This record gives sequence, C-alpha cells and structure tokens, in this order.
Amino acid sequence: MGTLWTEEMILDDLLQSFHRFFGLDVIESTPIKRGWLNLKWKIKTEAGDFVLKQYNKERYKKYIPEELLFAFSQQVRLYNKGLACPNVLSYNKKILLESDHGELFMVMEYCQGKLIEPGKANVHQICDLGRTTGKMHRLLNDGTIGFKNSPQFIPPSREERLAHWNSVWVKTKESGKTHLLANIETQIKATEDLHMEILELLQLGWAHRDLWVDNLLFDDNRLTAILDFDRLKYDYPQLDVARAVMSCAVDDHIEVSLAAAFMEGYKEERNVEEGYLTYSLQLLWYMESTWWINANMDQHSVPPARFAKEMIWLAENQKNIPIMLANM
Repeated sequence: MGTLWTEEMILDDLLQSFHRFFGLDVIESTPIKRGWLNLKWKIKTEAGDFVLKQYNKERYKKYIPEELLFAFSQQVRLYNKGLACPNVLSYNKKILLESDHGELFMVMEYCQGKLIEPGKANVHQICDLGRTTGKMHRLLNDGTIGFKNSPQFIPPSREERLAHWNSVWVKTKESGKTHLLANIETQIKATEDLHMEILELLQLGWAHRDLWVDNLLFDDNRLTAILDFDRLKYDYPQLDVARAVMSCAVDDHIEVSLAAAFMEGYKEERNVEEGYLTYSLQLLWYMESTWWINANMDQHSVPPARFAKEMIWLAENQKNIPIMLANM
C-alpha cells in the first residue's frame, strides 16, 4: 500500500478484511484519536462493539514481532484470569492479522469507561488501579511464563549518566536555549545525589511498562480496563507502580493520600518491602528522564511535555520523596 492511501482507504481495507475473517458487518465506525502513528477505530456490529487497531508500518519496525505476539498472548491469559483488560479476537489462532492490502491489524473487545486527566484520579479509582496492578503482577509472575536473567532496562552507572547529562547541557547551550539549562542542571544534581545502591534492591519480573492515564479506563469509582499491552516485557514491576502513581496522583505535587490509596490496593495482591514506592519512583526517574529531558523539550507535544514535567518534579524532589512517603 503506497503512502498516498488515506485513513478512510485504510479503514475500508480493514473493514473488508474484518468481515472476511469474522463474518461480521460493521454498522458504524468512529476514529479513536490516541496513540502514536498506529490508527484505531471503535466499530459497532450486531455482535457487539470492538476496537480495530492498525499497526503503522514505520512504527511496527520498532517492535520485535515475537515479543509483540507474546504480549498479546499474555493479555488473553490475563483476561481469562479475570483481569480488567480487553479480550483479543483471533482467527485460526492468529491475533495479528493481515488485510487484503497488507496492513497489519488486531481486533479487541471495546471496553466501557472514560479517560481521566493526568493527576486527577479519585481515591476509589486509584485504589482499584493499585489492586488491579498488583493482580496483574501476581499473575504475570506466577511462574507460568518463566523468568529471565536480565531486565529490559539495565541501569547505567552514575558516570555514564552524568556524561549523558553534560552532553545534553552543552548541546542545549549551543542551541541558544538557555531557559532550559536549569532543568538539565536539576537532572545532573539529582544524578549526583542518587543512592545507587537502591538499584540493587529492585525485584525483576514481567511488567506492563506503559501504565499511564492514556492506557487506563475508569468509571466513577473503579478501574474498568488496562489497555495496550504492546510494551509488556521482563523488567521491573516497580516501573508500573511508579508510572501509575506519577500519572494519576501527581499534578503540581504528589497527592500523598492518592499514592497511599494505590499502595493500599496493591498490597492486597502483592507483598512489598518498606520504601517500595520511593524506590519505584527513583527507578522510574532514572530510566525515563533521558527520554523526555533534552535540548528539544520545548517543542514537545502534550504527552511528552507531561512526562518531562514529571521527570523535573522527580529530580527536584528526590530528597523529599522519602519524607513525603515515610508512612507508606
């Protein structure tokens, strides 16, 4: 399919293939404008509502196909174990399907619920998110799919990270963006102050690795679905804990009551050591800060700008976080 194909032409191709695979006519289709490059539609059929997700060819190159298929298989397993996530349709045991014109796509159950704004969860929603995250981690790490020797994220040494930040500082200054230098200096100071031994206390395991508000649906009092398992890998489950808390409980500051509610729910499913959330947040910052803090961060679109804001907050508050969360 050439680059001149419009979204409407891609949708028409997918709907014909959807009918060929599943024998269902689509009554109505509505674009879902979320995510990067991949296209999504809510489709209405006589058999219910579904989501069509097309995998953009350029973005698909960033995936390892076997790992993506593995992630789908775990989503199905979690759904079958009662986790709040969409079921995935398959045809001849295949989940990732190819359209008549060579587009890769998958079909999922459409889940009810609403998105919330970053930092705007209520105590009931975030407690249920904690409980569901704990259940997801318990099921993923129950031994069914085994374990690996090393995580996806291997923390660099302090020296490597400082060299990175110094390079970013120089590049930013050479670009004439002096208004960004203070934010980069905050990252340097936080890297110098980090107690590196905490990285040795972290537990390895399977994790979702993309647990932020755009991938969560809620009703007024609970989580209704965790979405988008594409990035599921063997890493640190604590990254999910920190990502969820940062996304749902931090606006201009961390709402400690919400963070505590998340951990209260999480502890119903998983045993955790003292300081678990503090270490989780420090790990998240150490991994993600280099993704979002750079010489071009003044050009970020809305989600990356939000992530950059979180990384700046974490760096500024690294010494205060253990005090804020002392009773958790």
